[in-house]
Amino acid sequence: MRLVEAIDVGRTVELPDAEPLTILRHVELAVDEGERVSIVGRSGSGKSTLLNLLGLIDSPSEGELRILGEDARRLRGARRDRVRGREIGFIFQQFNLLPGRTAIENVQTPLLYDGGASFWRRERIAREMLERVGLGERTDSRPERLSGGEQQRVAIARALVRRPRLILADEPTGALDLETGGTVMELIEEVAAETRAALVTITHDPAIARRADRHLRLSEGRLVPLDDAVPAGSPS
Repeated sequence: MRLVEAIDVGRTVELPDAEPLTILRHVELAVDEGERVSIVGRSGSGKSTLLNLLGLIDSPSEGELRILGEDARRLRGARRDRVRGREIGFIFQQFNLLPGRTAIENVQTPLLYDGGASFWRRERIAREMLERVGLGERTDSRPERLSGGEQQRVAIARALVRRPRLILADEPTGALDLETGGTVMELIEEVAAETRAALVTITHDPAIARRADRHLRLSEGRLVPLDDAVPAGSPS
């Protein structure tokens, strides 16, 4: 099943006292169930803007965008929020953890919107996910007591706890050392494989990019394919 389809998608923002800024133009992208796609690009190339469109945080200025088989333009209000909350998992570069809440409380947050067993078992489910990212002994620690790498792993656990069908990862290993980063990517891929979720990863790390089935570069607002392999040390 095709989970993401962008057809001639563009994104332009209005600026005060300046000409409109075109960030994305004529973007074509199709991602199937279970597929792994990596996107590289220089800072300011529009990678985060593209991820926000795919995650239904923003809307395209032009073109057609279909997420999980639905036209994004028809997803409004509560329906849009439900699709984003239930079916899409975000791994943010800035973590976006709730201050003053423990690691397990942060990971439980997405489950508060579930019904049935997941809601009532949310603490157990969150604890199991934290154990999978190596934080089983840090469940009661607040973000300010965690290192950057630990905060990133909490953010990853929170994104995966609902087992979304589409996982959007913005530099998911940016705050981790090489060994831990590889372990965390294995976890993300493992959870994605369990549910046949699609995984779209934005990364500056060629080693992380090479893990994907398909490699793309965002350049001058357009998505272009890379060669079958991403050369180590290539600019991103």
